[in-house]
Amino acid sequence: MTSAPPGTDGNRSNGNNAEKTLPITYSDIEQARERLNDETVVKSTPVEISTSLGDLVDAEVYLKMEHLQWTGSFKTRGAYNKISQAVRAGANRFIAASAGNHAQGVALAATKCDANATIYMPESAPQAKVDATRSYGATVELIGTDFQETMAHAKEAVEESDAKFVHAYDDLDIIAGQGTLGIEMYHNKPDADTIIVPIGGGGLISGVSTAIKHLSPSTRIIGVQATGAETVHESLDKGIPVTLDEVNTIADGIATGGISARTLQLIEANVDEVVTVSDTEIARAILLLMKRAKQVVEGAGAASVAALLSSDVDVRGETVMPLLCGGNLDMTGLQTVLVHALTQRSQRIRLRVRIDDRPGKMADISGIIADQRANIHNVRHDRSVANLAVGEAYLVFTVEASGAEHTATIVDAIESAGYPVQDVTRSA
Repeated sequence: MTSAPPGTDGNRSNGNNAEKTLPITYSDIEQARERLNDETVVKSTPVEISTSLGDLVDAEVYLKMEHLQWTGSFKTRGAYNKISQAVRAGANRFIAASAGNHAQGVALAATKCDANATIYMPESAPQAKVDATRSYGATVELIGTDFQETMAHAKEAVEESDAKFVHAYDDLDIIAGQGTLGIEMYHNKPDADTIIVPIGGGGLISGVSTAIKHLSPSTRIIGVQATGAETVHESLDKGIPVTLDEVNTIADGIATGGISARTLQLIEANVDEVVTVSDTEIARAILLLMKRAKQVVEGAGAASVAALLSSDVDVRGETVMPLLCGGNLDMTGLQTVLVHALTQRSQRIRLRVRIDDRPGKMADISGIIADQRANIHNVRHDRSVANLAVGEAYLVFTVEASGAEHTATIVDAIESAGYPVQDVTRSA
């Protein structure tokens, strides 16, 4: 799904009066960049051409590898811009709510500023992100079943203390800090025709788009959301931020379930198109980046590549820069993505074979599968099934195959041996 935010053209110019009516300006981002002039806090991340992706979309594709940033994401940019100013003003305690990447950014920024940070994270937050946040010096409180509930607890804690709240996206200093990435991307590739940026709460694309549109008004900016956390289209249609009661996506870094009035205004002013991608498309992008670019990127980080590969985005003949904004993919998440992607590619299949429940049948069928050079992951007996006759059973094999053609060969071999068999990979 794609849409072009209304009323954008009137705000696109180099330092015009329209820019001054927006929540932040390019000048705010330049000042943030001066504060971030420390390679131990934020480093300049590389850009690499991907000929493999380029061939797939008939374009020159340059990957902006912000997932190689300290803490594995862009979040330190905004957090340090916010916290460093607050510390100079006398603050020394900070509270934030995060599913993971913002948590690490706040933790590192607070430590660099000799301040204390307490981060509230959902109970379902990936363990790798919890551990990393603690390793950067923050106290972590696991509370809430989702981000919205966690946020409510964090705000309550702020009201009961003298700590400053560091919002993940609804904060002008945060947005300006994230905008420094836009300046960097422009200098990486000034002639980029299109850049693609993931959207969660909108802080990243708000800052990046403000910088890019100031420096290169003709560059097309495409935002991308996960289908299970999509809020921008409806927010643009209604003219107010829309919040979801529930989000469902593997891209936890953009699973905020809502944007803010500030980020909505900046998206409407500076973003040309917004598209959505499914978890299947995100999983495919993660796998493709691992295989072709040799980069491990989390769901939020891979969303831009998923959009690039989708039918909603046409970049033929262009120079395009997808932003890989996060690389904090834990082992459980990686396993989930791999299993999902391999299943979609018919490289991990489930075969249900009907047998007479007698000794030797499992060994016989296992041998047939082995003869087809396929590996069996596991097998189980199903005897309590209504359509089975007395003395019959199902054997359900989970098998590694090389693809759909190999799967068909395995099924044919089992059938030729006299066993009824079904490919139930995509069955409930």
